[in-house]
Amino acid sequence: MTLAKLAQTIADRKTADPDSSWTAKLLAKGPEKCAEKFGEEAVEAIIEAVKGDRARLTSEAADVLYHLLVMCAARDVTLADIEAELAAREAQSGLAEKAQRPK
Repeated sequence: MTLAKLAQTIADRKTADPDSSWTAKLLAKGPEKCAEKFGEEAVEAIIEAVKGDRARLTSEAADVLYHLLVMCAARDVTLADIEAELAAREAQSGLAEKAQRPK
């Protein structure tokens, strides 16, 4: 599954019955719960990265990407929005971009 397909599936679930889908259930709990779940998955990925278990890190990274997209969808931020931001940053180095961020 591509990120675009995953993002579309998540968007489609925003109006689904929460009893019919985990994504719909998570979205129905609100942005705060979606953010909490993303944080949990991020920590799990960090743990696997430190342990060096490639297979487990791959699995947790997939969970992180899914939950990131759910969290963003809960606040109406689309994958296209994220891609546009990345495209805007493409013209400059990461160091220059970080230096321009508000302190």
